Amino acid sequence: MRRLAPLEVFLWSRAAIWLVTLLAYALLQARYAQPLHPPAEAPEPPQEAGFGLDVWARWDGGWFVHVAREGYSDPETTTAFFPAYPLLVRAVAWVLAGNEVVAGVVVSLAACAAAFVLLDALARELVGEEAARRALAFLAAFPTALFLGAVYSESLYLLLTVAAFLAAARGRFAAAGAAAGLAILTRPTGVVLLPALALLALGRPRPGRALAGLALALPVAAAWPAWLWAEFGHPLQFLAAERTAWHRHLSDAGPLGGAWRGLEAGWDGLVQLLAGGNRFPGVDDAMQAAALNLEALAATVFLVVLGAVAWRRLGAAYGVFALGSVLVPLSSPAAGYPLLSMPRFALGVFPVFVALGALAARPRAAAAVLGVLALLCGVDLARWVEWQFVA
Repeated sequence: MRRLAPLEVFLWSRAAIWLVTLLAYALLQARYAQPLHPPAEAPEPPQEAGFGLDVWARWDGGWFVHVAREGYSDPETTTAFFPAYPLLVRAVAWVLAGNEVVAGVVVSLAACAAAFVLLDALARELVGEEAARRALAFLAAFPTALFLGAVYSESLYLLLTVAAFLAAARGRFAAAGAAAGLAILTRPTGVVLLPALALLALGRPRPGRALAGLALALPVAAAWPAWLWAEFGHPLQFLAAERTAWHRHLSDAGPLGGAWRGLEAGWDGLVQLLAGGNRFPGVDDAMQAAALNLEALAATVFLVVLGAVAWRRLGAAYGVFALGSVLVPLSSPAAGYPLLSMPRFALGVFPVFVALGALAARPRAAAAVLGVLALLCGVDLARWVEWQFVA
């Protein structure tokens, strides 16, 4: 059977997700015309480009549109959203006569397409052509893959992390450093790229020169805290925003604190589903809270297990990045939902998909994995249309 090119995987998967979303909207939106559980502090969801585009600017998408349009108007909320993606959306919106929703979708889809091309090239070098094809398919069908085309920073972050590793693998450490710096300006977990890429640099014939090129990431990444310091008087203002608006707090026990709380929430979720009652007092829907906590715990286990496989199969640098990408959010658990958004964060941890592509070598295993992922993706799309929280 002919191997699909990365851009074909991109086109077919995005078209399928878009069509399923429109079908879900036609069937379900009549019952759920308003958000089921909207965050009280969130901006009004944009309604300016028609449903086919506005649907991709829900939840945090509304925040990204707000920052792209209004800037960092409220340091207690907006600074939780790092600047690279909204700045890029703002620039593209200027070209598109000021429509930030359309610009956000364009930026996300373009970054997703480029990320697929680069990931295919990197994965082929690491695990061969067939495993690379499977890795790309698994990523494209992952349950939260809807965010790769939404007004979220996931696609841009994925592109920059893959670009950083690909550049480092080919000995271009200055380019890797620039990409890593931009990744940090996109998402805070980008800092994990620095130790991971440093391991690749230390393995080069001239490690000092490679590390010097990689150090370009530092001044690029420093632009964000420097601006926050100049504008609001505190270089880590984004941590305050995470605490006040999203109830994330740095754990005294580091990642162990988040892991323990995540296990507790997962256990409570299991008891809630099996025995009923109310294991999550204070929430709107205890059953939904149980499902969200179990889903987040499952995503965390998925990342940890495949992160360990990536370490063994791909090398320490890829393992450090994969596992470090889990340790950072574990160190700042959210109240009530300790592992909040972990299923979405998985999209940027590309080594786990490469590792899964290498593991699922038999056709039946690959088909089973792809079928389960696609089924769960359909469930998430229906939840998204119903205004239920998805990662």
